[in-house]
Amino acid sequence: MDLSTLGTLGTEARNERTAELDRMPVSELLSVMNAEDQTVALAVRDALPEIGSAVEAITESLRRGGRLIYLGAGTSGRIGLLDAVECPPTFGTSPDQVVGLLSGGPGAFVVAVEGAEDQPARAVADLDETGVNDRDTVVGLAASGRTPYVVGGLRHAAARGAVTVSVACNRDAVVSRYADIPIEVPTGPEILTGSTRLKAGTAEKMVCNMLSTASMVRLGKVYGNLMVDVRASNDKLVDRARRMVVEATGTDSRTAAEALRAAGGHAKTAVVMLLAHCTAEEAVRRLDEARGDTRAAVGCR
Repeated sequence: MDLSTLGTLGTEARNERTAELDRMPVSELLSVMNAEDQTVALAVRDALPEIGSAVEAITESLRRGGRLIYLGAGTSGRIGLLDAVECPPTFGTSPDQVVGLLSGGPGAFVVAVEGAEDQPARAVADLDETGVNDRDTVVGLAASGRTPYVVGGLRHAAARGAVTVSVACNRDAVVSRYADIPIEVPTGPEILTGSTRLKAGTAEKMVCNMLSTASMVRLGKVYGNLMVDVRASNDKLVDRARRMVVEATGTDSRTAAEALRAAGGHAKTAVVMLLAHCTAEEAVRRLDEARGDTRAAVGCR
């Protein structure tokens, strides 16, 4: 990858507002950092149309039995992996429905693998190991917009027929050329020059939050604003599931707890039971027929 233009990227530029960062008192440093962070949400807002197109593509992939596959290196890859691992407990997805691929492998999450991001062949091998295909949507995350690992991954995913999405924090990003849906969120110079774990990383996290959450909402894994597909794997989540059933159905706590017991602890099944006045077995059948959509399951007869 040509490095001659790296210094011209917005994410690599020096931030004039923090030129004296090392001389600032802590209060001033934190204030300017907070002010810079506030610009991130506005940059993401400008990319909402493209993010919406990506959500539609991801939703269609998941409906067809495909996957959302995040692909990235360094901080970008860790953010994708973080989003992926949160989907099973939050939305009841299987571990292979939302996948995070990090250049250098899972171990690179805690210990950096130097040079891994410069090897596009690694992305080809990682994607082939997942069996990437034309039902999948692959999201390449690259703060700079030029990471060779991500470019190689997007090219290979496209060759396998997958829908490709890129997320970059600079305009006219290289990765955008290899994506069906390019998302560019220009976050500008970091307070610490070139440290894209800061504003750029925050922007990538916000975009990933939108991609996964909105897709899961579209799939019916949310009822109102309640995560009714949550896996109640600890005491806190068991209590949350009970409270969600109460909120969703207007019933009392005791009835909600009884419905949850009958539903094997699955809040979505308990909600359908109570709203459709049916047994747990009937609720499961309704959900199967509705492809997991809660509202559709309540309404179908």
